Amino acid sequence: MVDVKTKELIAIGASVSANCQPCVRFHLDKAKKLKIAPGDIQVALQVGTMVRGGAAGQMDQMLSETAKEIGIDLDPKSDPKQACE
Repeated sequence: MVDVKTKELIAIGASVSANCQPCVRFHLDKAKKLKIAPGDIQVALQVGTMVRGGAAGQMDQMLSETAKEIGIDLDPKSDPKQACE
């Protein structure tokens, strides 16, 4: 059985890796209430960031390879905000 503090640290890392800002805020607040050591919270944040970064890097590579296959050159310097405006 996993204790409550460990579950909360897992939730923090998972929230970061899922890019869920409300989730991160919720679980950080809960971790403070549970008096989880700041160093433990830092490790959970770092692990979540590492997982998120790995997934994002793999997605970027797949998109680049797929774009090349169909004759598109993705410009890594383009402003992604322009696509959302």
